[in-house]
Amino acid sequence: MKVLTSPTFERHAKKLHKHEKKALDLAVREVAQDPSIGEAKRGDLAGVYVYKFKNGSQHWLLAYTVESVDQLTLRLVGPHENFYKGLKRSRGI
Repeated sequence: MKVLTSPTFERHAKKLHKHEKKALDLAVREVAQDPSIGEAKRGDLAGVYVYKFKNGSQHWLLAYTVESVDQLTLRLVGPHENFYKGLKRSRGI
């Protein structure tokens, strides 16, 4: 599975601490193995999947889109607070 990243995802991931990046890497591996593991969104965010994972004691979300059978694009990562607002803003909605 080929995993691409959006500029928004790269900006957020670059600011993470070492232990947060480890949790993110694990979540990305799980998504790459089975893209249907995330919850498909509807409405404004149709086509976006969100995978929930724990980062320490916090619940974090990883947004991604499946471009083809062997390619997905990571869109956004972060805690739940204002996550969907940021995701809509990054998609231009």
